[in-house]
Parts: sequence; C-alpha cells; structure tokens
Amino acid sequence: MSYILNIESSTTNCSISLALNGKLISIKEKNDESYSHSTKLHSFIDEVLKESNISIKELSAIAVSKGPGSYTGLRIGVAAAKGLCYSLDLPLISVSTLLILAKQIKVDSGFIIPIIDARRDEVYSAIFDSSYNSVREVMPEIITKDSFNELISSNKLYFVGNAQEKCKRLIKNNSNLIFSSHETFPSSNDMAGLSFEKFRNSKFEDIAYFEPDYLKKFIPG
Repeated sequence: MSYILNIESSTTNCSISLALNGKLISIKEKNDESYSHSTKLHSFIDEVLKESNISIKELSAIAVSKGPGSYTGLRIGVAAAKGLCYSLDLPLISVSTLLILAKQIKVDSGFIIPIIDARRDEVYSAIFDSSYNSVREVMPEIITKDSFNELISSNKLYFVGNAQEKCKRLIKNNSNLIFSSHETFPSSNDMAGLSFEKFRNSKFEDIAYFEPDYLKKFIPG
C-alpha cells in the first residue's frame, strides 16, 4: 500500500490531501486571499492523517505542486514538502500546477487551457489535449485579442482557472471558447492519480536541489 501526502499551495487555495494507491481518502483545504498557508498547511497535514487514522511514518512519499503560481505559496509548500522528506527519508514528487488544474475538467475533444492569474494582462498557461497530454509547455504570456488564434478556428478551447475573466475580456469573442461558470483554483484533490503515477515510475526529485517552477523573477509589491 502506498500512502502519498499531496501538498498544493500555488495559489490562495491551501490544500492538503492523503491518497492510497492513487485514490483520495482525505482532504483539507481553504481558499484565503490573505494566504494563510503558513498557519494552515501543517495543521491540515495533521488533520488529514488523523482523519485517516494513518501515522506519518506510514507515508510512502510526499508530493508537491511545483508551480507556476504564487511565490509565497510555492515557497511554503515546497519547504514543507522538502522538510518532511528529509526528516522521514521519503522520496519527493513534484506535479505541474497547471496539469493539476487541467484535471478539474473532462472533455471528449478539443483542448484544455488551464490559466492562473499573473498580474496585469498576463497569465501562466499551458495547453493539454482531452487525454491531458501536453500540447504546449507551461509559460507566462500576455493575453491579447489574438491569443490562441492557431487553435480557435477549428477546436473547442476549454478554460479553467482563476484568470478566466481576464481571458473573457481580452480575447476576441468566439463560440469555440468555453469558460467555466466560476473561478477555479488548483486543489490537491486532483493530485492523487498524478502523484501515484510518478511514484510507480520512480519519478522523484533531488530533494537538495529541487526548486519551484516560478517562471518569472520575483517582483515585490
């Protein structure tokens, strides 16, 4: 049996879950714009373990959302994950934040575009097909009326994430653009299968050198 603790802290949503062989068994999360990650994260870890009646020593690995996203949130999540791996001698697994977000929706065809707000008219985005295969790498981009033009003419594009309103406002109106009815945020709920797949294939990070995928340099203010 493989118990994996999943940590997602890349946005305002502080989310911790415990999964057994890729199946979610417990989750605690709170979406707080004041970023309460530093006070909530470790208590959420304790809560999911107690709720599942699992000792921390029974864990097989720690998985963390690697970004992109909030500098503060990513630093807190990765520091916690690395600290647990060091102290418990466990492997560290990292999962793309945008793939985690993409997993929130299921489509039969077209493309899934997860988008995270990144100041002004910029977003962090990626493009996945309906099987969650990467079509275009994760990148920061400024949204304009011509964004995703190469795909819009002949494909349905399904947007998910907290930058949807920005995209609605800036991209030319087109019936092939499908937006969710509300803002969504990455959640450890969607990490269980992804982290277990990496665990089975021994795709682990070097704990000493692993850093979040910030994509951009930190700009205060």
